[in-house]
Amino acid sequence: MTRIVSIGECMIEMAPKDADSSYQLGFGGDTFNTAWYLRKLLPDTDQIDYFTAVGRDPASDRMVTFMEDVGIGTAHIARRDGLIVGLYMIQLSEGERSFNYWRGQSAARTLAQDAQPIRQVLSGADVAYFSGITLAILPPEDRERLLEVLSNFRRDGGVVVFDPNLRMRLWPSVSDMTANVMTAAAASDIVLPSFEDEAEWFGDANPEATAQRYANAGASTVIVKNGPGEIIALQDGTMTTHAPVTVDQIVDTTAAGDSFNAGFLANWTQGRATDQSINAASALAAHVIQYRGALVPLP
Repeated sequence: MTRIVSIGECMIEMAPKDADSSYQLGFGGDTFNTAWYLRKLLPDTDQIDYFTAVGRDPASDRMVTFMEDVGIGTAHIARRDGLIVGLYMIQLSEGERSFNYWRGQSAARTLAQDAQPIRQVLSGADVAYFSGITLAILPPEDRERLLEVLSNFRRDGGVVVFDPNLRMRLWPSVSDMTANVMTAAAASDIVLPSFEDEAEWFGDANPEATAQRYANAGASTVIVKNGPGEIIALQDGTMTTHAPVTVDQIVDTTAAGDSFNAGFLANWTQGRATDQSINAASALAAHVIQYRGALVPLP
C-alpha cells in the first residue's frame, strides 16, 4: 500500500458551462486537483489524504463531504472558527484560462500554524506533495515551519514532491517568490515545474536549464512540463526528452499541470519507469484539457 499526503488549499470553483453567463459550482485547487486524480488512478488499497484547514461553515462542510465521497482522506483536516474556504472563478478565452480569486479569509492560510498536525498527517506516509501556491498563501514563519517538517520527513525516508506553480500575484515580490521556491526545491526529491512559468520568472533559456537549476538545488528527479513542447526529464544526472500527447482542440487548460503530476506520481509510485510515467502523465493531461473545469471524467 502507498500512502500519499497532498498539502495545500482547496477552494470553491465557479467554472463556466456552455453558456458564458452560466457557472457550475465545484471544488478545486492545484494540490487538491492532483489528489483527486491520484484517487481516481490508484487502486483502492492506496491511501490519498488531503491536508488543509477549513472553516466550520456549510461551505466548508460541503467541501469536506465532497472529498470523503470521492475517497480522499480528511481525518487530519483542521477546522478554524471564524474563517471560511476561498473561492475562484474561471474565465476562458480560446481554451486558455484566467482566474479571479476571493481568499482573504481562507482558513487554508493557517494550515501550518502548528507543526504537530503536519507531523501527524505525515506519520506513516510514503509521499508528501505540495506546491508553490501552498507556500505562497502562508505567513513566512508558517512557511518555514512547513518546510522544516517536510525536510525531516524526507530525512526519515519519505519522498517529497514539489510543483513550483509560480503565481506572482500571491507573492510580495519576484525575489521573495523565487527564493522561497528554491528553498522548497532543496527540501524535495522530485520537482515538477512548468517551463513557461520558469522562463518568465527565473529567466531560464530553455527547459534543460530549468531542469538543471532544480537538480543543482538538490532534487534527484526533475520533470519539466512544456505545454505542447517536449517534456524534459533529468534523473540522477541523466537528461532525456519526451514527446507530449497532442490535442487537436483545447477546451480548457485548467488543471493540465495538476493532472500531469497525478499521472506521473500514480505510475511512478507503482514502480513504472520514468518514461512510462511521463507518457501516462501526458496522456492524462491531454484528456483533461478537452473538458471544462479542473476535475473531469476519466475514460
